Amino acid sequence: MSGVQELIDAALDAARRAGATYADARYVERQTEGLTVKNGALEAAESDTSAGIGVRLLLDGAWGFSSTSRLERTDVERVTREAAAIARASSVARRAPVVLDAARPVVATYRTPVEEDPFSVPLDDKLRILFEADAAMARARGVTVREGTLHAGRERKIFASTEGARIEQEIIEAGGGIEATAVSESESQQRSYPAAGGQLVTGGFEAVRALDLAGHGEEIAEQSVALLTAAQCPAGSMTLIVESSQMALQVHESCGHPIELDRVLGMEASFAGTSFLTTDKLDQLQYGSPLVNIDADATAPRGLGTFGFDDEGVPAQNVPIVSAGRFVGYLTSRETAPIIGRQSMGSSRAWSWNRIPIIRMTNVNLRPGTAGSLGDLIADTDDGLFISTNKSWSIDDRRLNFQFGTQLGWRVRNGRLAEMVKNPTYTGITPRFWGSCDAICSPEEWRLWGVPNCGKGEPMQTGHVGHGAAPARFRNVQVGVGRW
Repeated sequence: MSGVQELIDAALDAARRAGATYADARYVERQTEGLTVKNGALEAAESDTSAGIGVRLLLDGAWGFSSTSRLERTDVERVTREAAAIARASSVARRAPVVLDAARPVVATYRTPVEEDPFSVPLDDKLRILFEADAAMARARGVTVREGTLHAGRERKIFASTEGARIEQEIIEAGGGIEATAVSESESQQRSYPAAGGQLVTGGFEAVRALDLAGHGEEIAEQSVALLTAAQCPAGSMTLIVESSQMALQVHESCGHPIELDRVLGMEASFAGTSFLTTDKLDQLQYGSPLVNIDADATAPRGLGTFGFDDEGVPAQNVPIVSAGRFVGYLTSRETAPIIGRQSMGSSRAWSWNRIPIIRMTNVNLRPGTAGSLGDLIADTDDGLFISTNKSWSIDDRRLNFQFGTQLGWRVRNGRLAEMVKNPTYTGITPRFWGSCDAICSPEEWRLWGVPNCGKGEPMQTGHVGHGAAPARFRNVQVGVGRW
């Protein structure tokens, strides 16, 4: 990487000559691989690589950014001059000069811990896993469509700044999943494992093997067929038990996005993006019941939002967001944190070399409680609804009013799972919903889920984030479709 280091140094020198008061240069090399098997045949085999350098600088109190995939000194210096010109133009319209927090420049390296490099695993081994899972799903009579996927990613980054930071990172990801679809004359029903869209983590191929896709194929296929003749989800106000992966998406939509401080401050409003968690609510709002504790943990092992340093060179941290139900923290950057009198907690990340860093979730986790296992929680519920695996979601632009649909539901009667129900939905208002939480399962039920499709920004950036959760229970939740 010595040649890349020289290009980065050239970019920083050019930024200084242009009059920048701060500049950073970020080299990113991304490699991805994807395999899909559908109904017993290889449907897709994809591989992609990209590499480039992005230069960001402050000049006249405003940001400028430009990038190139041409890794030549003349091109790097050219885009640095472009970034300076953009900053000068932007300064004409700025309301106030950008001020960065006093982060200590770091010189360090970081690599995702892996046992088995996913890019070193033979293709035959990967296909064998998918075909065995497909054969397991095919054993269920009546299943119409069977699909299995595997994914791998590797990102090598070098970051340096005029403040003296110099950081090298290698982030490795691996994961996969299966889905079965059953179709009748009037409808279709899907079941996914281990979650909707599968599971993706930072780590090696050992994470894929641990999923045991073939071991769960027949069960989910049978469930997809059974859902065709299941009763519709009831409508009304009920006790609701939410499975772990659906809880992860609930956290994502009703906590993760509204705590992004750039959205709160009006700097970013795309993709349903403002927030009800305005700065006057910090340390004041009762966001949920005293059982609700949420943190943003970029250090969590295997989290899809886990890294060593963000794209401003700030070390990964674990910071409280909701403590005993009280709202206490935001996701911040070096630019936004000083506005609320704090230091950046390290959540400024860019999707690629040709994107500027913006505030992104890390691993925003609902901490486990003391309610025991999922079986214990169900046994403690006289009447209610247990739901599993996301199917749809909708939330307003302030992240207050939401509606979710899941793939599968079960009526809970007298502490037991009774009949299966299909098309379960529930709706709520964020603080009221979290305020109704009266039980969260214990640590043995807690799982960290990857969300690889979080969209934000224009031009679009697809973030990889994580959410940990255990099954939880909520009282008096509106479920189903009907008049309440």
